[in-house]
Amino acid sequence: MIFLLSLVFLGIICLEVPPLVKNKKWRELIAFAVFLWLGMVLAVPLVLGFDFPSPTKAIETIFKPLANWLIPS
Repeated sequence: MIFLLSLVFLGIICLEVPPLVKNKKWRELIAFAVFLWLGMVLAVPLVLGFDFPSPTKAIETIFKPLANWLIPS
């Protein structure tokens, strides 16, 4: 499965990078590389079967007191 994931990312790179280099869009290339790297970092553990904690819990922990203060029950 990692092999297929690598092929997908390689295909994306082959499609997107040459026009960016040809048109000398260096900032866009850097942004593309950062987001692609982030996507790979998140995708590989998911393919290997690791579970990520849901960000909903963290958001709820942060904003629940604010919501209770603004809208008292």
